[in-house]
Amino acid sequence: MSKPKVFEKPLGVKDYLPDAVTKLRNIEYRVLACMERWGYNQIITPTLEYYDTVGVASSTEDKKLFKLLDRKGKTLVLRSELTAPIARVASSLLKEHAFPLRLSYHSNVFRAIEEEAGRDSEFFQTGVELVGDASSEADAEVVALAIASLQAAGVNTFKIALGHVGFLNGLFQETLEGRSDAQLALKEHLLSRDYVGYREAIKALALTPEVDRELNGVLRLRGGDEICEQARMVSQHPIAQDAIRHLCEVWDVLKAYGVSEHVVIDLTMIGDFSYYTGMTFEGYAADLGFPVCSGGRYDNLLSQFGRPAPATGFALKTNRILEVTGKETAEEPSRVLIAYDSEHREEALQLAKAMRDSEQEVVVITQLVSEREAWAKELSQTEDGAYELRGTVYQDVIKMIDAAV
Repeated sequence: MSKPKVFEKPLGVKDYLPDAVTKLRNIEYRVLACMERWGYNQIITPTLEYYDTVGVASSTEDKKLFKLLDRKGKTLVLRSELTAPIARVASSLLKEHAFPLRLSYHSNVFRAIEEEAGRDSEFFQTGVELVGDASSEADAEVVALAIASLQAAGVNTFKIALGHVGFLNGLFQETLEGRSDAQLALKEHLLSRDYVGYREAIKALALTPEVDRELNGVLRLRGGDEICEQARMVSQHPIAQDAIRHLCEVWDVLKAYGVSEHVVIDLTMIGDFSYYTGMTFEGYAADLGFPVCSGGRYDNLLSQFGRPAPATGFALKTNRILEVTGKETAEEPSRVLIAYDSEHREEALQLAKAMRDSEQEVVVITQLVSEREAWAKELSQTEDGAYELRGTVYQDVIKMIDAAV
């Protein structure tokens, strides 16, 4: 194996140059401010966690975890998501705090990947967890907040696809009772959006025409609140009926929020069915094939940390949002250059301090000038009255230089 070149990086990681960092930070600040206005307090958890606790409890496949050993031989993982770490904190450091808990976060996460185009091993998530509330109101709150967060991030055109794992669980138990392998295979096809494979798998099961139509009909259960009534007619199984009832209640609350125009019910959308226990959702921006946010209900997670409680939440994929909004030019503060000679050093630096301490949003750069004529030749004025020096544009230049310099 050849030694990597000095400029090479590991697969799936990237450098962010100043312009991209400015845009990422703007997204982060606006979204976290939005979440704070909804009553969510920010939390920071460690980059490293124990594999046997958070690693095992996370929603990430084991093969996608970055693992390493500490000095005592215990297996650690780089955090692959934030929900399991927050569940650990809610069950330990916050165990005396009454429910519900409203927590927000912004962090980088890590997932080992194969050589797939467009997939990152390190990326950023901004999200919330609402712990201790099992109601449809809580589920609707996180969906409405996800919509508000996407808008705060600058994503103008998007749709939230709303599903419920209970509907398919009930339907498959009713139509494929005792055939767990067949149920699992159909779920895998839906999870990967392989609808052709889903139809072929149904065909291979040699079911009765009625059951065949019923299972294929799931692919048409996508739309507005009319889907609730249609889904009630598909399966009479109690689990499926409870799922549709809950989903319809969430829809009604979203209508009260005034955001239902951004939402579609999609009963083929189940998220990670081994992790979520109820409502799930994904947000898709226009012209981007990957979801920019995802979330749902996970009522079994906290019991793994000794404090059983219902919970729901979501995460924004900040990197992907940057792909949607990154072409827009970020509004930059006014940039001022203070050029000075050695005789005016103290005066110039004190002026720079005063300007930086003021309420004005201004970037102040200071520069010692040793040779005035050479420096003046590099400085030029643009058509709009600004100044340019060595590729950087300044709205103003303050010269504190003696003519003799």
